[in-house]
Amino acid sequence: MLLTYLLLLLLCLTKRSCSAALPRVTQSLLAQFQRVLWAWDGGDPEKDITGVTRRALKLLDIICRILELAECQYNPSSVDTMRNLDVCRKIYLRTRSSEQRDPSVPSPALRNALHFTLTAAKVSRDPADFWGLPDLSLGTGDSHSPEDFNWLVDYYLDIYSGDQEVAFEFLFLLGGMKMRCSAAKQNQFIENLIACMGTNMPVHLRYAALRAARIVREEIASIDAMDAELRDIVLTKLSPSILTTVCPRPGTTLANDSHHFFDYNRDLCYLKLIFALAKDSSWHVRLIGDHNINWCISMIAEYCESYSLHSFYLSGILFRISPEQLSVASLDGVTGRQWWNMIMKAWYYAYSLIDDTHCFEFLPVLVEGTKRYMQNALEYELQWLIGYMNAAVRRAVEKRDSEQGEDGCVVVAVKEFSNMLKKLVNSKGVISP
Repeated sequence: MLLTYLLLLLLCLTKRSCSAALPRVTQSLLAQFQRVLWAWDGGDPEKDITGVTRRALKLLDIICRILELAECQYNPSSVDTMRNLDVCRKIYLRTRSSEQRDPSVPSPALRNALHFTLTAAKVSRDPADFWGLPDLSLGTGDSHSPEDFNWLVDYYLDIYSGDQEVAFEFLFLLGGMKMRCSAAKQNQFIENLIACMGTNMPVHLRYAALRAARIVREEIASIDAMDAELRDIVLTKLSPSILTTVCPRPGTTLANDSHHFFDYNRDLCYLKLIFALAKDSSWHVRLIGDHNINWCISMIAEYCESYSLHSFYLSGILFRISPEQLSVASLDGVTGRQWWNMIMKAWYYAYSLIDDTHCFEFLPVLVEGTKRYMQNALEYELQWLIGYMNAAVRRAVEKRDSEQGEDGCVVVAVKEFSNMLKKLVNSKGVISP
């Protein structure tokens, strides 16, 4: 039956007259393979009575190639992806428990099953498509927990030895499911992330590493908690590696390089990572010296004229680094209106970011930055700003119970500035909201 499906799909792919049947045949083939895999209970696939599972595992590499040829003719499901990963976990556990197999050697069945999982989820290795791919959500009501995927972290760290495609698959899954590495494996994991961002790596692998680094950005930023050896590696290698994942190489143009100058989702991922690093003053010299801050400044004109989350993270990065640390030349191209546009958009999005503790803690710094550039505001913009700030305060009190302690101090700082602005607006004869 499986071979029949394969032959039928190959026929459809090679004959234009069959093109109308291609979506139906491809979806049927995908469903057939998934049902066979899901039926496996984790036992030894070499001993299954019917031999169907064994044949399916051996054909996974072929089916992956056919699905890739079929391009967008099938419809992925997050539920299906999770069930496929459950099978991968069973294969991994079976491999690790085998007394006849070296657990450090990748199982061909597992590699094929993981490749199949990503292919069935329509994960593209084309850098131009990468940032349009959704995260691999566990789905509403799903019984999985992050701990259920610790095996992926273990397997990745066990087998990574320069195999770029395997590294991509695992980093994509880790980043897509927003998983964190266990404390025992964290140092090795961070070192591998940095290595995968190297300029000698293919762009799609560097993108997968950047997305995975975003998930553990707070751990990476906390360099004081690292041992001396890892801290030296992170401080000297991470900052320049991050920049090369988003900043075009010298001499490239949009016409001859798919590594585009600006990409909305990629750049937002990058800014979230830099935002976390900029919170620790130990990073400031590195971020400036490795030109990350200059690249952030170049994004102001691109992202702060319209409404985008980039404005909030750009404000966080630039306001956390003291003005005396920045060269005058690096800021010469930023006009007063651009600064104010960035600040206005940052406050607009503050409401939606209250639940993120690290964003919430930045608000008093944003207040000080707003004071510095508010002379560039128009009167009606101050009215809007009061509305944005009050909305952020209401959200903070509602979601964070922010009346006491450190949270209360943040709310008080925003409230006081909002009230000061209201008095200023009223003194000019303008009715404030």
